[in-house]
Amino acid sequence: MSSPKVLFGFHAVGVRLKTAPKSIVEIYIDPTRRDARMRQFVDRVKEAGVRLLDADGMRLAKLCGSHGHQGVAARVHELTQVTSLDELLEQLEAAQLELPLSERVQPLILVLDGVTDPHNLGACLRVADGAGVHAVIAPKDHAAGINATVAKVASGAAETVPYFMVTNLARTLNELKERNIWIIGTSDVAAKTLYQADLTGPVALVLGAEGDGMRALTAKTCDELISIPMRGAVESLNVSVASGVCLYEALRQRSLNPAQTAQHRASAQQPQ
Repeated sequence: MSSPKVLFGFHAVGVRLKTAPKSIVEIYIDPTRRDARMRQFVDRVKEAGVRLLDADGMRLAKLCGSHGHQGVAARVHELTQVTSLDELLEQLEAAQLELPLSERVQPLILVLDGVTDPHNLGACLRVADGAGVHAVIAPKDHAAGINATVAKVASGAAETVPYFMVTNLARTLNELKERNIWIIGTSDVAAKTLYQADLTGPVALVLGAEGDGMRALTAKTCDELISIPMRGAVESLNVSVASGVCLYEALRQRSLNPAQTAQHRASAQQPQ
């Protein structure tokens, strides 16, 4: 088993406690915090049979590398996950073949190009989990990796959403195309809007960092570009907010009945 890592915050530790309690080595709590949330959390830890230790605020901050621990931290083993994007997509394809057509779920992937802030990455992972995203992809260069801050902001989603950092993002997007996954990038200057796009099939949504947006090569690799309608004075949204808007529109479209889906697809194919 891998060397333990640290999770902190009620959400991040709580999700691990719910999904994989046996992977937890020990949980630390600040004994001076005696509010209802902490009491309920301690009860859950005891019910799970996980070792519970007291630690003051300074020790917790040193353990977590942050003062935002909320009085809760845990040493945990890494969970066994798929090791590559190819492996994940092959597993997804195999699983779908075993289901009736009406129950099959099309791949939904979030691609982040140049998101370097760990708070933004954590928020993106959280919304990706909520929308049922199968994987999040980012380039190895100019992108944030998973750390304790990301895990806390993600509120457990860093444990549930596969996050792949790839050497060559454009090449990876082309490999997704070979699997018949449609690549849709977001751009402030795109004429077509999010609500005119067909997100019901296999889709990878590509978002760039705030300010600079997607790199030119990334944008060129996309099958189509769409914009998020902006009606106010600001020109763009925070990348995590934009991710939420796009992913939940995909989720909405995928929840339509067959007649509504056909109508939406016909509308999306009309020339703009």
